[in-house]
Amino acid sequence: MGVIFKRKVDADPGERALWGDLMALGFSFPICIALGFFLGRWIGDWFGHPTVGQWVGLVWGIAAAFWELYKVNRRMALRDEAELKRLEEGKGPRA
Repeated sequence: MGVIFKRKVDADPGERALWGDLMALGFSFPICIALGFFLGRWIGDWFGHPTVGQWVGLVWGIAAAFWELYKVNRRMALRDEAELKRLEEGKGPRA
């Protein structure tokens, strides 16, 4: 595989983690909303009120998606704080 794609030797693991978080967020946001909607409809149908269930499930899915967004934002903020602290101490960028 190294013949076709050259690997960047000095790739920053923090940058890879950032891209992983962003890609996971891109997948989990719509999945949370869709699962909340359809599971809410299914559970609502079970109790005889599918419309109420779908709205409750949709709100629950949106809340779960934004909770995931909050967690990713917090991880990114902690990485930024650590990077700023490292730069202020004079160690320079991560090598």
